[in-house]
Amino acid sequence: MISRCLVPALCALILCSCATKDATLTRAPGGAGFTRARRVRAVPQAPRHLAAHPRVVGPVLPVPPPPPSQAPLPVVAKANRQAQIGPRTGFFREAEVIYPYLPDALYRLYAAPGEVSDLALQPGETVSAISAGDTVRWTIGKTTSGAGRAREVHILIKPFVAGLTTDLVILTNRHVYHLLLASTHHTAMLAVSWRYPAQLVAGSAVPSSDEIPKARLAGLHFRYQIRGAHTPWRPVRVFDDGHKVYIQFARHFSDGTAPPLFVLSRTAKTRLVNYRVQGRFYIVDHLFRAAELRFGSARQRVVRIVRRGSHLPPRRSDSWF
Repeated sequence: MISRCLVPALCALILCSCATKDATLTRAPGGAGFTRARRVRAVPQAPRHLAAHPRVVGPVLPVPPPPPSQAPLPVVAKANRQAQIGPRTGFFREAEVIYPYLPDALYRLYAAPGEVSDLALQPGETVSAISAGDTVRWTIGKTTSGAGRAREVHILIKPFVAGLTTDLVILTNRHVYHLLLASTHHTAMLAVSWRYPAQLVAGSAVPSSDEIPKARLAGLHFRYQIRGAHTPWRPVRVFDDGHKVYIQFARHFSDGTAPPLFVLSRTAKTRLVNYRVQGRFYIVDHLFRAAELRFGSARQRVVRIVRRGSHLPPRRSDSWF
C-alpha cells in the first residue's frame, strides 16, 4: 500500500516523465485527474531592423547598375575620321590635287621617300607658324614663288622612310590648315592646293558685267529647284542661258561663309566643279543636272540644286551631268 503522503510526489514524477514536445499533461478542472493538451508552437518574430518596414509581395527585381560613361578615346577617333577629306577623282587637275577649303576639315596628304610634296597656299597669304608632330623623320620647309599680289607660299614635305604618320598645322593671316601626313613606298601627292570659293584669286580673270544676262529673258531657263538646309548662303535664284549656269545669292551674302560647289553625276558621284565668283553670283561655264553647295565636314550642311523640266540641250562630251 502506498502511503497517501507519497501520492503528490509520484504525480509530479509521472508528469515530468510523460511530457513531450507535442503534448503536455494538465490537471483537469476540479483536480479529478490529468488530460492531454497540444503544445502551442511559437510564431517566429521578424528581426528588429525589419519590423518597421512593410512586407514586400512578389518577386524582388534587381536594380540595374547605371550605364558606364562613354569612353572619350573612341569619340575622338570617330570625330577625326568624320572630319577627314582625302583625294578623290574630282579633285585632280592633271597631277595636282585641289581641295575645297573648309576651316574644320582634316586634309590627307600621301608622301613617299625621295619625293617632294608641294603645298601651295593662296596668293597673298603670309605664314605665321608651321608645326608638325614628327620633325625628326619628316623634312618640312617653306619657300615662295612669284611677287606682289601673285606671291605664293609653298610648304615642301618629304618623309625619310615609308610607313610614317604625323600631323601638320599651318597658320596664316587668312586660314588655318590641318593635315594628316602618311608616307607610302612609292605613291605621293606631288602638288596640293586649295580652292577658296569665297574669294577671287589674285591675277585671275574677272568676268565682265555683261556675262550676267539681263535682257535675254526669252532664252533663260529658270526651272531649278533649290532644296536642303536653310542657311545664310542658300541661293535665291538659279538659271541658265543654255551654256552657263548662274547661281544668285542674297544681298547679305558673306564671302566668309561661301560654300564650294560640287556637281553630281548620273551615278550620284560628286566632283568639285570650276566656277567664277562675281558679286553675288557663281558662274558655271557648263550645264548640270544637279549640284550641291556644301559647308562643314563633321556636321555638313548641304543645299542641292536640281534642273527641272525635260527641255535639255544635247549633251556634248562632258558639258553637263
